[in-house]
Amino acid sequence: MIGPTCGWAQSTSSFRIATYAAPLSRDGQGLLLRDILKNEDPEIAAILNVINHISPDILLLTDFDFDAGGAAMAAFSNAVANPYPYHFALKPNAGLHTGLDIDGNGYTGDARDGMGYGRFLGDGGMAILSRYPIIPDDVIDLTPTLWRDIPGAILPTADNAPFPSQQVHDMLRVSSSGHWMVPITINNQTITLLAFSSAAPVFDGPEDFNGLRNRDELRLWEAVLNGDIASIPQNPILLGNINADPDDGEGLRIGIQSVLRRRDLQDPRPISIGAQDAADPTHNGNPSLDTADWSDDGPGNLRVSYILPSANLTATDTGVFWPPTDDPLHDLLDSGAHKLVWLDIALQTAQ
Repeated sequence: MIGPTCGWAQSTSSFRIATYAAPLSRDGQGLLLRDILKNEDPEIAAILNVINHISPDILLLTDFDFDAGGAAMAAFSNAVANPYPYHFALKPNAGLHTGLDIDGNGYTGDARDGMGYGRFLGDGGMAILSRYPIIPDDVIDLTPTLWRDIPGAILPTADNAPFPSQQVHDMLRVSSSGHWMVPITINNQTITLLAFSSAAPVFDGPEDFNGLRNRDELRLWEAVLNGDIASIPQNPILLGNINADPDDGEGLRIGIQSVLRRRDLQDPRPISIGAQDAADPTHNGNPSLDTADWSDDGPGNLRVSYILPSANLTATDTGVFWPPTDDPLHDLLDSGAHKLVWLDIALQTAQ
């Protein structure tokens, strides 16, 4: 419970928060805004239908192309049935030119040679939409944090040498997209979003570049929660596309396992009947917790998107929007692999 416990009259204020890795990235700058404004894209329409049905008060989108003026973000908000008055985004690492050979393939200039994978600056960035005031002046942007500066970080090596080079190790940021500490006021309370989207722990070689980075992107948040980087935030809620499952799939599972074991966070364990019905028989984890529907000849279904609130917050309901095939709501699902994850939180507010 948050706030005073005696001597005050109290009321309960609840809000719904969601994270959604909806496929809202396009092939070039400005194309997402074009497609939103044209209002002819069936994929965008399906994504909007899901958001309208769940109706979160705070929404993190983790595959949303960035533009400096926020035009696409504003246009998308206006397309929602109940538009969001507050929007927030920062320039991500995705597509930020480095001039170095990041992936070790012998040349520079391709999408994998940015600070984070991206065909252009802002490719597949993040956006926050909120019905409650965001406090932009108090945002802490950890996106520029160097990978080597993360407590306990292990950077990739090959043949006992830094991979792909010491020069890359000296300048590469840990965040493949962004790491934002975003305070939001809800009545007289403040929550702090720890918003991010991690590298997929695949598409690399024996050096395990992306696997190591994926784990250390989580270590950055653990360092924040431990008070080692920045200050411990007020009422933190860690959320986003972590791209790691504690039981199945590729990647260094110890990273997400460590976070899920933290006593200062809680795992509401959102489930869906659709994920249960689509269970992969060879997987070890609880299939009803899965949040992404990949093909069985690929990674299969995995839990990769999370909302992990502070242990002192009161979670009242949660779920993954993944209706079973015999549910009329199944028709609302878009063509992307990722499903929307939502959580209801009750705040005790002093009067």
